[in-house]
Parts: sequence; C-alpha cells; structure tokens
Amino acid sequence: MEEKPKEPKMPMTSFASINEDLVQNIVKRLPASSFASAACVSKSWNQICNQILSKPKFASAFSLNPNEKVAFEEVVNKVLSAPIRPHFAIANIIGSGVDLREKLDFLATKLGSQTPIIVSCASGIMGRDAVTGEHREVMLEEYWADGESNSCFGIILTVGFLPGLKVDVIPLLQPRKVHRPALVDCFVTNIRDYAASVSGWASPVGIILFGDEGADQKPVMEKLDHAMSRDTVIVGDERAQFLYRSGIESRNDYGSSEYFPAAVALVFARDRDKPCGTGEIQFHAALSSGVSAIGPRYKAVSVRNIGSETGRTTLLTARREGEQEIQDGQRILDDINNELVNQIGRPDLYIGVTEQRKCLVGSEKSRVMTFLVFHGVMGGDQEYLFADGGGIRTGDYFQFYYSDPTTALSSCNEVSKNFRKLKLDWSSRNCLQAGVSDVCSKELVGGFVFSCCGRGESFFERCNVDSSPFLDNFPGVPMAGVFCRGEIGRGFSVLNADEGPQERTLHCCLHVYSTAYLLVSYTPAPPEH
Repeated sequence: MEEKPKEPKMPMTSFASINEDLVQNIVKRLPASSFASAACVSKSWNQICNQILSKPKFASAFSLNPNEKVAFEEVVNKVLSAPIRPHFAIANIIGSGVDLREKLDFLATKLGSQTPIIVSCASGIMGRDAVTGEHREVMLEEYWADGESNSCFGIILTVGFLPGLKVDVIPLLQPRKVHRPALVDCFVTNIRDYAASVSGWASPVGIILFGDEGADQKPVMEKLDHAMSRDTVIVGDERAQFLYRSGIESRNDYGSSEYFPAAVALVFARDRDKPCGTGEIQFHAALSSGVSAIGPRYKAVSVRNIGSETGRTTLLTARREGEQEIQDGQRILDDINNELVNQIGRPDLYIGVTEQRKCLVGSEKSRVMTFLVFHGVMGGDQEYLFADGGGIRTGDYFQFYYSDPTTALSSCNEVSKNFRKLKLDWSSRNCLQAGVSDVCSKELVGGFVFSCCGRGESFFERCNVDSSPFLDNFPGVPMAGVFCRGEIGRGFSVLNADEGPQERTLHCCLHVYSTAYLLVSYTPAPPEH
C-alpha cells in the first residue's frame, strides 16, 4: 500500500510572525475603547498594544455645534477614534448656562473615573474642527455678535497620553468663611509632595493652572515661582469657572460647606518607575507680549487700598523718577494721554509695578524676589491715580503700558521664528548624536495656547494670528487654545533667547494682552546595543 506523500510543514515561527503582524495592523486601527479591550485579550495582545502606544500622544478636537450633546459626542468620538490611553483631559467650553458638572461626569464615563480631568468655561477657543478639520479661533463675544446668542456653544477637548510622566489634579482650597485666605502654602506643598512621591524631585516638569474668577492668583503665582525649579513651566487661565476630577478620590471632595477650590493645577511630574526604553518628554514655553511701555518711570509716594479682597482698588500719588514734585492722578494721566495721541483707537492702559517682596513657603527660609505686576488703570482725579487690585506699596516703581497690536504681531512673529529655530536645533542635534545614517527622532507631540481675550481677530484685524506660530511650524500637530481673562505664564527663557540678565531676574507670571505657548516634545530612548 502506497503511502500518501506528506504535505510540507509550514514553519511555525513564520506563521506566528505573520499572525502578529496581522493583529497589529488590525488593532492599531481600532478606536480607543476597542483598543483598551484588545489589550486585555492576552499577554501577547497586550504587548502588541504597548508597542503601538509606545510614544506620547495628544488628541484634540473642536466643535461649534449648537447642540451641546452632539458637540460633546463629536469631540469625544474624534479624540477616541484612534488608540490612546488617557493620562489627562482638558475640556474648554464657550456658551451661556453650561452645566459643568454634567460635562465632567460625561467625560469621566467616557475616559475612566481615574483620569484627571479639568472642565472650564473660557472667553474663546481655538483648534481643529472635529468634522471638517478646519482650524478656527472663536471668541465668545464675536459668536454672540453673529446673532447666535440663543444657541451659542463650543468646545475644545484635549486628551493626552504621556508615558514617562505622572499626571494628576491638585486643588487650591479656600475657606468659605469671609476674609479667610486661600491655603496657598498647603497647595504648593501638595504639588511638591506629589512630584517628589512619583519622581523623587520636588519640582514637576510643568503645571497647567486654572484660577477661580473671584480669587486673587497673584500670591499663588508668587509662591509657586519661589518654590519651583526654574525648569518648571507654568501656563494657564487666571480667571475661569471650572470643575475638576482627580485620580485620587479624596481630592474630589470640594463640594463641602467648609472649602471651595480657588484654583486647580494639572501637575506633570517625571515617573521614576518608568519602563526601561521609555524616552524623554520636555515642556517648552514662549510668550507673545501685547503691550508697549510708554512715558517715564514713577515712584509711588502715597498708597491707599479700598474695597474687599476680591475687588480691591489702589489709590496712589507718585513722582517721576529723578524728580521731587508729587503728581496727582489727573496730571499723570494727562501726560500719558499726550504721549498716546498718535495711537489709533483707545488702547487699554496698565501700570507695570516692580515689586521686591520676601517669599517663603511654610517655615522655610525666605528670599527676596523681584516681580513685575500689571494693574489696570481705572482712571484718576486731582488727588489720586486709580489702579485695579492691591499689593502696591509706597516706594514701588511703576511704568505705564498700553495694549498695542503692532507689538503683539511683531512678538507673535518672533515666537514663530523661535519655533522654527527650535525645529532646526532638534534636527541638527539629533543628527550629530545619532549619526548621519540614523533618523532624527525628536518630535513635537502637542501643545497649548493661552491668549488674552482682548486679542483675536478684532485686535489684529486678521484671523488666526495667535495660532500662527503653531500652524506655520507644526501644522499636523494637535493644538488646543483658549482665550482668557488673564493669561498665566512662567518659564519663558527656554525659547525667548533674546532675554537679557535683567529680564531673567524680573519675574512676571500674570500677563496682560499676551499669549502663552506650551510645547510638549519627545525624544525616544537610545537603542540598546
């Protein structure tokens, strides 16, 4: 009896390899929720998923759909349309009567209850439309002016995956009792303790801060600036409505009768337990200034404060630097208005006060720091100059500044040039380190923009100016932006190469008519040999 010829055996290793490639091709096309389920199928599938999501990733989407539910579904579906593991989420909303609690709960359901989330109301938003892909900057006031006030709603949602970093939300609590200050020292200590617990270093990589619209963020930023390493970048919105969810449940008890959150910080700290082979994430910052100095410097002679902690006004007299005559508010304003006579329109006027103050946290040793603090000019009479806010002291020097679109446009162009230089520097440095034959691998992952609500199309008389440094240099990179009523920015010397020694010692964290940019870059770990 003849034996049947044996069929040739296929090498098992070859089949396994083909099978793995097929699985990877399928899995990397899955939406985020299905991708998460696939990672739980088996160890081999989990390894494949980890390979697909080995690098940091940002996903951002924008919607102006007047139906709030549809708009939220559009942006959530877009950011979760491809594999991502949410390490944090920020949703910025424009509209009237928005239920932030409902939006926060919806996002927690979609992204996971352990994901740190911040939801805030903004004066405007900027980003790419979830449906059309078109980039837009939209200001709330301009939206209303188009006759859409009855159906005005917009949202920009950003989700980030940052392997190698730990991320969480930490609130600044303030007692609800009248005249009780916010627990700023405790807030700063909590941020440092969190960073130290996950990284071994008390200063995080970066902080995105949202301040309550009724709270004074000046003492907060002064203590953060004092306590954090110069490498810690801080950006954000000084005055907003917000809600948050932390990955630690005990931090979410902010509905109690005793405290309310006066600010909330999304803290990014290095992970000392990051897996071997994980690359390095860096935060970079830049600032486009929108004010110009005018007139001489003055020295405050007499200072009075009126009003409450949340609505203080400073009344002051001053003398020109180098002169002895004391001038009242009306005379000072007349001199400044004479210098502004050739300006088009009526620019907003500020005084930039140079303050030397002792800073400390808790019982630590204090040190003297010099801050530039802006105060809006509210007017003047034959006795006093009126400035918004408190904190000015007799002997402080100040200079007038005015909102200037020419300066803002020039500064925005300078930021764009610095972004371009940064890209070239990455390329040349990587090629030198890796060798000509290797691929230059440093890349931008994503970024944020925090711009003054006084800027935008009406200020520049052209659209998308504040977004232009991103659009011109990183057109395919996810970017989310908001227009604020007070932009926070600290740590700008990284990209502002033209800063001199004096500017580096003069600290300014709360800006006016400016735009703060945050870039997040990634450098893969070098291959093991």
